[in-house]
Amino acid sequence: MDCGVPTGGLRERKKAETREAISRAAVRLALEHGPESVRVADIAAQADVSPRTYNNYFASIAEAVCAGPSDRALALAEAVRRRPADEPLDEAIANAIIALHAGAEIDRQLVRMITCTPELRGEFFKAVFAREAALAEVIAERAGAEPGDLYPQVLAATISGVTRVVTHRWLHDDTSDFAELLRTALAMVAPMARAPAVEPPVR
Repeated sequence: MDCGVPTGGLRERKKAETREAISRAAVRLALEHGPESVRVADIAAQADVSPRTYNNYFASIAEAVCAGPSDRALALAEAVRRRPADEPLDEAIANAIIALHAGAEIDRQLVRMITCTPELRGEFFKAVFAREAALAEVIAERAGAEPGDLYPQVLAATISGVTRVVTHRWLHDDTSDFAELLRTALAMVAPMARAPAVEPPVR
């Protein structure tokens, strides 16, 4: 579920490892027993931490279960920002998304559980909304537009929609490859990412 090797010192790495261990324990228990049957004490015991330590990292069980997918969603804007400045916007977005997912173990069972459980789905959608806003800012930077302009906001919402449609297709076809579906779907909206960020005149 981790989106990359944590940077910084030993303390930061240890904190990231603890958070990862707690989240993995939460996922295992939720998949085994159902998220509604999991308690903080159960997760803490399996992760070999105290309930107090658990509460230092997560405010709810849903947050712990969704941590991996949420982290990956929130990492998108920064991944696009790190792409080469001379890379076309459509390629920068596609390459960033594919790289993020290529380096992750995406568990169909976990994603199905999140999409089918209202509390988990609501928790994950918080990250989706935050991702969309952050992505709009990066698109505006690269396109020379204002973050509040329609173009970056519409393009960010379109990219978010692409990932949602691809995820739905992938969940209902066990023979499908997530990365390949992403490439195909992103190619369909690439012309929009190549369009000039021109605002219509105010009437």
